[in-house]
Amino acid sequence: MTTLITLLIFTGAFVAAAEYAWWGPQRRMRLEIDQRLRGLRVETGRRPESLLRQQQLSGVSFLSRLEMMKRLQALIDQARLPYRAGNVVTFSLLLLAAGYLAADGLGLFPFLTLKLLFAFGCSTLPIFYIRTKRHRRMRQIEEMLPDAIDLFTRAMRAGHNIHSGLQVLAEETPEPLGGEFKKLVEDLALGSTVSAALHSLGDRVPLLDLRFFSTGVVLQRETGANIVTVMENLSAVIRERLQLRARLRAHTAQQRFSAGLLCGLPVATGVFFYFLRYDYISVLWLTPSGSRFLIYGIVSEIIGILVLRRVGSVRL
Repeated sequence: MTTLITLLIFTGAFVAAAEYAWWGPQRRMRLEIDQRLRGLRVETGRRPESLLRQQQLSGVSFLSRLEMMKRLQALIDQARLPYRAGNVVTFSLLLLAAGYLAADGLGLFPFLTLKLLFAFGCSTLPIFYIRTKRHRRMRQIEEMLPDAIDLFTRAMRAGHNIHSGLQVLAEETPEPLGGEFKKLVEDLALGSTVSAALHSLGDRVPLLDLRFFSTGVVLQRETGANIVTVMENLSAVIRERLQLRARLRAHTAQQRFSAGLLCGLPVATGVFFYFLRYDYISVLWLTPSGSRFLIYGIVSEIIGILVLRRVGSVRL
């Protein structure tokens, strides 16, 4: 009972830290972006859908209706991985069962709580892989976006209209950004409006800079503004922000290294004692009191990593 109460307490603390460090800021950012783009919605009361074939979220119908499954499929699509949300969830459940059976069969942990924690850690590996791939792809697109905007600006200055300028972007921009513009051109070729196609592009690549690009194109079509000047200023702002972020990372390299060292030191120390003094460290999972301290250490380590990540991350 004491172990269960301890697990519940630290599970609640972990959820609170995740809400403060990750879920809350992302939810507020999405709400702010939706409020900014609300004026660009169509007047029919619903958002225009892309005319391209919509991919199936999952082979299980009742899971497809869940909002969590939709968000997971959106992450997979943004990472450009050939998976389905239902398959990822099924694989995670299989890893959960395999991790528990491996911990029980090999006798890694004698207590149920530690076996469950190990199995839960194994089940999160697919989600971690998807998020890593998505973050890497979004970073590549963000770094390529200023050059793409400059190319679009030169095409507009040369006398192209918006459709032909987007076609130039689709043909000349390298991957991964070029593939997104190719989908945009396909939407336009199938009869979609420029506004609907740009909104679809913003859903596939949820970058604020790309939404500014879409907003500039839509406003030019509605108001007749000088799109060349707008795009030149936008490209300059994005480049300055990327340079500022690079300088910031260079100036905070020592602090980030110290944070990484503090987060990795408990794990390295545990591995060190496991091979050199097994009888000394095995008390942590062979005794009830040691197991409670081990659970406390794991949960505290996770909360510390989230807090350090939140404090050390500056979004530019």
